[in-house]
Order: sequence, then C-alpha cells, then structure tokens
Amino acid sequence: MKLIRFGAYEQEKPGVLLPDGTMIDVSAFGEDYNEKFFATDGLNRLADWLTTNADASPVVEEGVRLGSCVARPSKIICIGLNYAKHAAESGAEPPKEPVIFFKSTTALCGPNDRVIIPRNSVKTDWEVELAVVIGRRASYITEAEALDYVAGYALHNDYSEREFQLERSGQWVKGKSNDTFAPLGPYLATKDEVPDPHNLRLWLSINGQTLQDSNTSDMIFYIPKIVSYLSQFMTLLPGDVISTGTPAGVGLGLKPPVYLKPGDVVELGIEGLGEQRQVAEAWKP
Repeated sequence: MKLIRFGAYEQEKPGVLLPDGTMIDVSAFGEDYNEKFFATDGLNRLADWLTTNADASPVVEEGVRLGSCVARPSKIICIGLNYAKHAAESGAEPPKEPVIFFKSTTALCGPNDRVIIPRNSVKTDWEVELAVVIGRRASYITEAEALDYVAGYALHNDYSEREFQLERSGQWVKGKSNDTFAPLGPYLATKDEVPDPHNLRLWLSINGQTLQDSNTSDMIFYIPKIVSYLSQFMTLLPGDVISTGTPAGVGLGLKPPVYLKPGDVVELGIEGLGEQRQVAEAWKP
C-alpha cells in the first residue's frame, strides 16, 4: 500500500494511493497514521478494510495539498555522514558507528510545501534522504530481525542550516529543526512495495540543475544495522521516522559552497517513492 495524508496543514485526512494512481479518502476507516495506528496492526487492518470499502471511498481531487505521510511521530532520528561519497565531500572520515542526531517534529511538513529560509540564515542546505518508518516497538533488537520492525519507506528532504549546525557550538539539532525542514512524502510505501531499499536511485535538483544523483547502495550502514543500532540506545516507537543519510552533492560540499536563496525551486525523488517540490521563501514575522 501507499499511504497519503491530505488537506490543510494539521487538519490532514488519511488516504491511500491506489495502483492506478487514484487517491482515495479513507477517513471512514476512522484512524490517522500515527503511533496508535502502527502499534495496533493498522497496516493489515487497513488492507482488510480496503478489500470491501475501497470502491465506496471518495476520490481525492487532483491538486489537493499533501501533508506529511505520517502524523507527527514521537521522534525523527537522522543518521549523519552515511554515504561514503558525502563523507568524502565533507572532509570527514567514514564513521565507525552510525552518527545520530534528531530533528524536531515541528519541522515536519508536506512534500510540496514551501521551505522557509530561517531568520538570520545564510546557509540553508538540502539533503535528499530515504526515510524508514518504524512499525513496531523496538528495543535491543538484532540486525537479523530489524526489518521485521519496519512499516515502510518514504522520501525525506533533510534541510539543514549549516551555520546553525556547524558553526554555533557544533550542535547539529538546531541546524536541522527549523519549521518546514522535514518534508516527508508524498506517500509512505509499505515494505512489500520496496523489495530492496538498498538499491534505489535518489536525486535532487535546484532550479533544474541536478546536484545529487546517487543510489542507496552507497550507504555505509544499511537499514538493519541502523535500526538495530538505534534500538540499543533508545526505544523506537511505532510511527517513528529514521532518515538514513544523504549522498554527495549538498550545497556545503560544492566548491564554492552554494546555499538556498528565495525563489529557488528544489525538486527531488527516490525510485519507487515519488517526488517532492519545494520553493524557497524568506522568513517573515
């Protein structure tokens, strides 16, 4: 299945993207795609419900705003420097263990919402990433069983303000958590829709110029390692989002570095997980 959420910001309704491209409203199912939904076998219950109710569900009009494909999770966990070529362009040694940081859940937004360049920002950067959504509560799990705890995958743009992140006490989270810095979607593809998450093309362009174009096979740590590793240090809850790192081609790594300015158009995608489009705007009080 491919799960969508649509409608006005923080008033989104649950929906499903059918194989023929039709979007349907599944509000009658009675649940949003949140922690409780995933924790109570919501994916299988929704699949069963669709067998008898899909045809009667209202069609969602084309052009409607899409929200984050997951309702606000308990946490957004990110893995830094997880692509070999990106580590190289950053001048960093490949990490021996996954580098972990968080994004505030208030950064979450829809896949085509505006990206707001924060107040006093001069170094807002882009990062196309594969996101993993957790489907079951996970604590101290092994790599061998880790994928059993995954609900599905989504496209994520891990926006970063590099001055806030790297030049002000080196605290990454404050350069990652500004409003609109975590567009997620357009949909959550369940695990069966993505046979091999470690062989997906991912790309990003600015104003039509492709700057990131790679494959998830370039990851240093694959998803079973990441999920198992994180579970040794924190409990992963259903609906939690793990963003698995970005490939080479970020603005910080260009020579000279390039950062977003108002009016820039950011487009990105991952094979099988759809595309996003954001237009950059300056922060306004």
